[in-house]
Amino acid sequence: MEQANSYQNTNASPNKMVGLERGKLPPQAIDLEQAILGAMMIDKKGLDEVIDILTPQFFYRPEHQAIYAVIQRLFNESQPIDLLTVANELKSEGKLDMIGGDYYLIQLTQRVSSAAHIEYYARIIQEKFILRRLIEISSQVIEKSYDDTADVFDLLDYSESKLFEITEGGIKRSYSEAKSLVQDAIQKITEMSKKEGMSGLSSGFTEIDKITSGWQESDLIILAARPGMGKTAFILSMAKNMAVDQNIPVAVFSLEMSSVQLITRMISGETGISGEKLRKAKLADHEWKQLYSKVKGLEDAPLYIDDTPALSIFDLRAKARRLVSQHGVKMILIDYLQLMTAGGKTNGNREQEISMISRSLKAIAKELNIPVIALSQLSRSVETRGGSKRPLLSDLRESGAIEQDADIVSFIYRPEYYKLEFWDDDNLPCAGQAEFIIAKHRNGALENVRLRFINEQAKFTNLEQSYGNNDFEIQSSMNANEAAAQLSSRMNSSNSAAGDFVFDSSLNLPTGDPMDSFNDLSNFSSAMNNDDSLPF
Repeated sequence: MEQANSYQNTNASPNKMVGLERGKLPPQAIDLEQAILGAMMIDKKGLDEVIDILTPQFFYRPEHQAIYAVIQRLFNESQPIDLLTVANELKSEGKLDMIGGDYYLIQLTQRVSSAAHIEYYARIIQEKFILRRLIEISSQVIEKSYDDTADVFDLLDYSESKLFEITEGGIKRSYSEAKSLVQDAIQKITEMSKKEGMSGLSSGFTEIDKITSGWQESDLIILAARPGMGKTAFILSMAKNMAVDQNIPVAVFSLEMSSVQLITRMISGETGISGEKLRKAKLADHEWKQLYSKVKGLEDAPLYIDDTPALSIFDLRAKARRLVSQHGVKMILIDYLQLMTAGGKTNGNREQEISMISRSLKAIAKELNIPVIALSQLSRSVETRGGSKRPLLSDLRESGAIEQDADIVSFIYRPEYYKLEFWDDDNLPCAGQAEFIIAKHRNGALENVRLRFINEQAKFTNLEQSYGNNDFEIQSSMNANEAAAQLSSRMNSSNSAAGDFVFDSSLNLPTGDPMDSFNDLSNFSSAMNNDDSLPF
């Protein structure tokens, strides 16, 4: 009943005269309403076919709304539905006389002989209701447009949000009964138990998911860090984990980098080829092969990137609605919050503008019922702080409203960026590592999660996924035979890889003749003396 319930509307009165020209009868189909109600009372099969399509508000006549509301309630309570049970229920509610008594119910059942074509009739009634809503909304917009005090951008937003409700079937009630809320909560808890505690969208980062239970619907998540920490790299890694690995539709709004730059970063992470090599297009033959073979998953991923600069919160809301409506997007990522504008409504006050943007992002998350992750800058006070320079909530830049509006506030922290060699809490080496710090969690614990950061590919992975700092060189040198990894070497006098060591993963033994690599000791010594960049 999810689709049907989403169309409910307490503000509209479907039986009243609404139209651009007064006195014009609104769209309706009384005869089909009567046929559907009659069919439901004589054939349960007919009810099964339309119960997920219709709500009481879809019916034009108030008496038909009352009758269907009783039928719907009896269905939800698994009670028998026929002429007698419906009449008895209406009588107990004091509405039997209002609908025309037993005689009118009998008339309804005599209008039809079966439930044939009932779904087709229901669709027509649904369409008539939508037309009435369009007329009502249009009338409201016209009336507001004549108000000189109305803000044009507020009016545009109002118009689009109302039309979006119709498009999505999102004409919702303004309240929910405790009974239905409890049932929904229990159902969600039950579903979560089957998913081993994962009630939201998996980020692809195991330890983060354990703390958050996945990114939750309607949550606003702020990810903040100083420049150079890897904010963009983190959300791109997460977008890959979700869109490529899990086929979850994800939208990225990039106000700082172009869409081509972002996708190039993702290609680097997917193929294992460094971003520098991709930018310069200086690839070896095996890397070209690797490039074309590894990007297929990225090409087919449900990933949508918008790189509109100086995006206003109004435009973001409109674009997000369309992405959800047309492509079923389940998560929105924004890079980054401080580059957005509020549409000139804050009289030049930057703090007020950021506060408005923050509140609006939370409103978008609630309206679309999806998680929204927005990157944010930190103030320079982090740099002047002594010690480890760990970020704090007080470092959030330009507005305290960011912390208030967010369900989760998190930080990316890399000690290596500050030339530190060890973690400050356990004194372990921190090279090639980062920490995801959850500093505020409205519905959960505050924890720190360590991740692997591969700088050459601008990529984050789970800490246990990586095998040391040299995994980049091995990944980017894979042969056509995927079971073997070629370790690049300057020991050969030619460009051919014939004399390199090749490790066969299926046997855990080197293949080829290792002595071939040492057949010219003088060349090997010369290469050693002339190349200071050798890693050994």
